Amino acid sequence: MKAEIFLPEDYRPAEDEPFMNDRQLEYFRRKLVNWKQDLLDQSAETIDNLQDSARSVPDLADRASEETDRALELRTRDRQRKLVNKIDAALRRIENGEYGYCEVSGEPISLKRLDARPIATMTLEAQEKHERREKVHRDE
Repeated sequence: MKAEIFLPEDYRPAEDEPFMNDRQLEYFRRKLVNWKQDLLDQSAETIDNLQDSARSVPDLADRASEETDRALELRTRDRQRKLVNKIDAALRRIENGEYGYCEVSGEPISLKRLDARPIATMTLEAQEKHERREKVHRDE
């Protein structure tokens, strides 16, 4: 069991400290855990709302509108479920000591990118190259 790492409330990872030191890892771990908890809370709220709205609506227009809203909500929750899986994968990379490094090049991912998208697995350059390749294959 690892010792609890002290992290000041206003801590932000800085370029002038060793990359992926214990404080940075703890910062990103907490950020990911909080994000995951928010998503799980929203999912529970959605389940409650769907159960509450599962009533018979006599008006066809109202029923169609309610079904559209429900379908949109379920699609959103499915995207968030996939996001939770990516968060779990990022937390595993933290535990394995692989977090913060590009899965393609092995280079460090910039702290700004990780702060904006803590589930990032590639540097910006590798991600752009991947997306260009993906677009070319999609266009063929």
